[in-house]
Amino acid sequence: MSRENNLELSPLTALSPLDGRYATRVGVLRNHFSEFGLIRYRVMIEARWLAYLAAEPGISELSPLSRNANDFLDRLVNDFALADAQRIKAIEHDTNHDVKAVEYFLKETFASHSELHHTSQFIHFGCTSEDINNLAYALMLKNARNDILIPTATKVSRTLIDLSAATADIPMLARTHGQAASPTTVGKEVANVIARFEAALIDFSTIALVGKFNGAVGNYNAHLAAYPDLDWPSMSRQFIEMLGLEHVAMTTQIEPHDGLAALCHAASRMNTILIDLSRDMWGYISIGYFQQIPVAGEVGSSTMPHKINPIDFENAEGNLGIANALLEHLAGKLPISRWQRDLTDSTLLRNLGTAFGYSLLGWNSLNKGLGKLEINRSRLAEDLDSAWEVLAEAIQTVMRRHGIPEPYEKLKALTRGHNGINKHSLRAFIEQLDVPPEAKKRLMDLSPATYTGNAASATRAFLRRLHLSGQ
Repeated sequence: MSRENNLELSPLTALSPLDGRYATRVGVLRNHFSEFGLIRYRVMIEARWLAYLAAEPGISELSPLSRNANDFLDRLVNDFALADAQRIKAIEHDTNHDVKAVEYFLKETFASHSELHHTSQFIHFGCTSEDINNLAYALMLKNARNDILIPTATKVSRTLIDLSAATADIPMLARTHGQAASPTTVGKEVANVIARFEAALIDFSTIALVGKFNGAVGNYNAHLAAYPDLDWPSMSRQFIEMLGLEHVAMTTQIEPHDGLAALCHAASRMNTILIDLSRDMWGYISIGYFQQIPVAGEVGSSTMPHKINPIDFENAEGNLGIANALLEHLAGKLPISRWQRDLTDSTLLRNLGTAFGYSLLGWNSLNKGLGKLEINRSRLAEDLDSAWEVLAEAIQTVMRRHGIPEPYEKLKALTRGHNGINKHSLRAFIEQLDVPPEAKKRLMDLSPATYTGNAASATRAFLRRLHLSGQ
């Protein structure tokens, strides 16, 4: 057994499986949610704020930046490299303050540019660290949501839509309380999931990402002390909206995080729906309604060669559960801060990437599992043909219409707890009913496979509406 205490970081030595075993599956999030990503966003906010102040006529000590200076700032932001982040971390080692380290890094970088060097005292002007951080996290989430999270969730939805369309007419025995119930279709049950997931995805996609930029306790104290005649609230709003975020006017030192809580709740709801689906698909595979397409070279069991385990659905369920534990804690804790500020949110926000990393991992696993399924029509038909008792609902309902006394009770006596109910015993019961010939014929023509109500038509209509709405 290794006695190494400081193993070099690699996929084999990573503490978190997101940076180890699953690194290749969630690595796309690193550019946004890693500490490198956070530092890069901080540098961008500081650089954009300096340029914004320089363009304000009321700040006479600053002149509008030249094209050369603006190009320098753009390159600093767009070409921000790992070496730049490492330099900032080295400065932080001395300052023990991560945002102040960014300010010092910029002053250090500006030393080589005479025009920007003269603006150095206006880096971080009027700001508290939270002004920089809340905008950095909001942009982090905005870009990760738009570039990675929504497209991946949409892929899951599209896979489900394709599955629902292909199976809209395939009858399936429903199971309420795990027992045989009125039949449905495979496609209708998938459509039920799509309707829920699409609604949750719309919520997740449209929750506003907001920011504040109003100083140490939200009152522009320092701003007004230095420039009492400037309209700092309007300037703050304009700057935040220029970044593509929504402005929050009333805050303490921190943006209150209600929007972040809503975003975490929306993501958690999406995950909960997919956990529900993962468990159902696991069960349907277990009873043979779906078969998994074998993948050459894969092993299902170290000792049982025949097995193809539903590992993708199990992986999705497990990882989405971890994601939700984090998301729900973030949603419950982030909006709570003692008095004007405490630092509990600072350490919590660093786990946003972990929460969404496990979400992304779960979504991709589920999508992979769905792509390996094929319907087992013979197994579905076998289950339906062994459950003729489910027609008791239809028969007693027709009897009610035509005034036959105690219809429910008669069907209960005939079917409940009896294993011998089949096509012949039910049709013998129907034959002796005193109902109109056309009603009797409809009942005689029924089978479990045809007793699916409007499942198929409702599914196709729902999918058409989705298509027309662009979802």
